[in-house]
Amino acid sequence: MIGHRNPRPEIPSGPWLVAGLARSGQAAARALVARGETVIGVDSGSPEGAEELEDLGVEVHLQHDGVEFLDSVAGVIKSPGVPTAAGVIQAALKADMLIMGELELGWRLSTGPVIAVTGTNGKTTTVEMIGHILSHAGIPCDVVGNVGRPISSLAGLPHDDSTLVVEASSFQLEDADQFAPEISVVLNVGTDHIDRHGTITEYHEAKLKILDRQGKQDVAVVPPGLDVSGRGLAHRVTFGAPDSTLAFREGNLLWEGEAVAAQDDVVIPGIHNLLNAQAAAAVCLISGVQPAQLVAGLRSFQGVAHRLELVLEARGVKWFNDSKATNVDSTLTALESLDGHVHLILGGDGKGQDFTPLRAAVAAKCLSLHLIGEAAGQLEEALLDSGVHLQHDGDLRLAVASCARTARSGDVVLLSPACASFDQFSNFEERGLAFRAFVEAAE
Repeated sequence: MIGHRNPRPEIPSGPWLVAGLARSGQAAARALVARGETVIGVDSGSPEGAEELEDLGVEVHLQHDGVEFLDSVAGVIKSPGVPTAAGVIQAALKADMLIMGELELGWRLSTGPVIAVTGTNGKTTTVEMIGHILSHAGIPCDVVGNVGRPISSLAGLPHDDSTLVVEASSFQLEDADQFAPEISVVLNVGTDHIDRHGTITEYHEAKLKILDRQGKQDVAVVPPGLDVSGRGLAHRVTFGAPDSTLAFREGNLLWEGEAVAAQDDVVIPGIHNLLNAQAAAAVCLISGVQPAQLVAGLRSFQGVAHRLELVLEARGVKWFNDSKATNVDSTLTALESLDGHVHLILGGDGKGQDFTPLRAAVAAKCLSLHLIGEAAGQLEEALLDSGVHLQHDGDLRLAVASCARTARSGDVVLLSPACASFDQFSNFEERGLAFRAFVEAAE
């Protein structure tokens, strides 16, 4: 078991302005109301469920920038989907007001020990794997954060003894100034969200904030090649290399040189998932899971929806839903996990990425490319020289229909868009569910 709980700073009295009323903002507003705070909620759009906050006494303003309400509040709760460049945040910064992210708020309201996982890729699979193994070992836990359930939604629930396993995105961490998990995990730091953070440096800076407030009693689980010098005081545990604290060698999973599981105990496919499993195993062993419990948890973990998920096999064709692949690195990982003969569906909101790193993998693994969404033109320009047949299908339904016509027994159809979904879908989950429905209809 995690033997300590870092103290949480107090939350000042409001009134509060909650900026952004999607899932996280709604949870933050509800948590503040439950504390007896006066809350004003604003959103530049009209997210589903926001108006229901009025029944709790929240003053809701949709299609509104919220700047005019800053004089009426003591601080701002910033939802992760709201960029720092937003007018209300810039005005609050100029006025030197307190600005707190939803992750920070939820952490301050919680009382249980916290395991927080970040990284460019693999976060959701790893937090779900950790939660699964801990639960099967009899350690109460809640999986929250960017995985879908906001951490602030747990405020007031009877979970004092529950470990919180938090998926922490760069959007959440950039506003988490005091956040100090007992165990932090950095899986990898690649390139993503340049449209939001501006530069790779700023993106990396946001990710590594997960380490900064940890003390000597805490643990940081990191890949050995990652430079985390000067980042907090936590004890370092490494994974991913033959000489790491947690390593795969000769088919065995070794913890400080002692075998605790076998490579074959990890049943979800892909080399990347062996790395995710190493990070998860390290966390679970630190948390008190015994080797036999670890093995049972690894063997029974079947993966996560929308992450290289086999949704159908028909006529000898395998259809994989990797809708969570919202950046180039994720799609490269998916392609590396497959043997070839791939009909790849790419495209969506490109987030300012460079797609040329896909070219070699596409040339090696793909039979055809099916481009959709706003980034289709950029993808064509980057991949035209790959030598792979390329066509604009426009939207996901047409891409699936095209693949159904051309795929033959032994082929793979892969939705791994390398892009966000917001140009055509509300989120990657909706895109993945639509893919499943189109595939079932086509077959």
